[in-house]
Amino acid sequence: MPSPFISKRAPIYQNVPEEKWNDWRWQLSNRLNSAEDIEKVLPLTESERKALQTQGIFRVDVTPYYISLIDPTDPEDPIRKQIIPRSEEMQAFTAMMEDSLAEDKHSPVPGLVHRYPDRVLMLVTTQCASYCRYCTRSRIVGDPGQTFKREEFEMQIEYLKRTPQVRDVLLSGGDPLVLAPKILEELLTRLREIPHIEIIRIGSRVPVFMPMRVTQELADMLQKFHPLWLNIHVNHPNEISLELEQAADRLTRAGIPLGNQSVLLAGVNDCVHAQRDLVQKLVRIRVRPYYLYQCDLVEGAGHFRTPIAKGIEIIEGLRGHTSGYAVPQYIIDAPGGGGKIPVMPNYLLSMSDHKAIVRNYEGYITTYEEPTEYKIHDPKTCKFCQNKRPEPGQTGLTGLLDGDEMFIKPENFDQLHERGGIQHRLKDASKWKPLGIGDSAE
Repeated sequence: MPSPFISKRAPIYQNVPEEKWNDWRWQLSNRLNSAEDIEKVLPLTESERKALQTQGIFRVDVTPYYISLIDPTDPEDPIRKQIIPRSEEMQAFTAMMEDSLAEDKHSPVPGLVHRYPDRVLMLVTTQCASYCRYCTRSRIVGDPGQTFKREEFEMQIEYLKRTPQVRDVLLSGGDPLVLAPKILEELLTRLREIPHIEIIRIGSRVPVFMPMRVTQELADMLQKFHPLWLNIHVNHPNEISLELEQAADRLTRAGIPLGNQSVLLAGVNDCVHAQRDLVQKLVRIRVRPYYLYQCDLVEGAGHFRTPIAKGIEIIEGLRGHTSGYAVPQYIIDAPGGGGKIPVMPNYLLSMSDHKAIVRNYEGYITTYEEPTEYKIHDPKTCKFCQNKRPEPGQTGLTGLLDGDEMFIKPENFDQLHERGGIQHRLKDASKWKPLGIGDSAE
């Protein structure tokens, strides 16, 4: 079947020889980052020009390949909004945070985030091929002064060696695929030398920003480290080109499963029909839609935020309207470091002790009769339950469902609720004062 995807080049690149255009190092060294450079490709709006001339904004860099995907006649082009800064970036908004996911608080050593029991996020570089305007890690990404040192890398490896519950390592940054090939291979080799690390994952937007980086040589190198998974980051169907299709094909032929993580962005992809087109085209190039993220509360991203209801509406418009494996999970990455929380439409309407009432995507409502006899699963005779790995302090709700715990208490819960005794009522009496005129009862 012929490919429905095409290649694009902005007019100023029409005479660049093929060997240069398809050389990822040429793409990196010829990135555009100033108003003067970008205006050679597309006319800037007043808002864009103001942002590009402002000191202190998040770093700007765009590969010639990626900027060529933009329609220069459309100031609202969905790719343009992701990569060209606007003056709205400088506007503060309610609940804005520098480190919205509290990654720094979950870092036992520099550059390593250990939030979940059995997996870690390993930040291996602060550099990217291009820079998304809604970047969650804009506090460190793109800053040459924030690069990770060899000593910090050794600290990360040593932490992993002495933490046997970690079985899954996600490499991110920055973007791991901008690393020099020898450094990336060394990193993967060092991880594979740790016996308890079962899975290596890479999160990268390089196949989207610069698909020519995904050479056959890279694919051959990566497949030496199986099981290895790779998630790319496509937000809009316009980003899926012939070059991205070819890059995905090289990776999947090397046995690397591909997923896609996108971010819900106002004015970019907050449309049910655009999202349906996106996930269907992703599946066509053998990329499984994985996550659709609610935009984080990061500085500079306020104008990209949508209500959560918009994400629910999009999932409602995907489930049943396209293949199930084309429907991503809609995720809120909890502000303050709570991790990923899936959100979906309400398909379970009600339950009784013998029946559940559910609905489908069309509004068809039906019942599911529960079994009248069910032999309760016995953890004492189940070999998996007997061999389960404890997760101290992180069992959460499963500790109530699958353990001996009866409740979960917030910190200092008992002290807060010891209201019955006279000693408790009197212990701070010396601090009390009469409520006088002008005082607030609140």
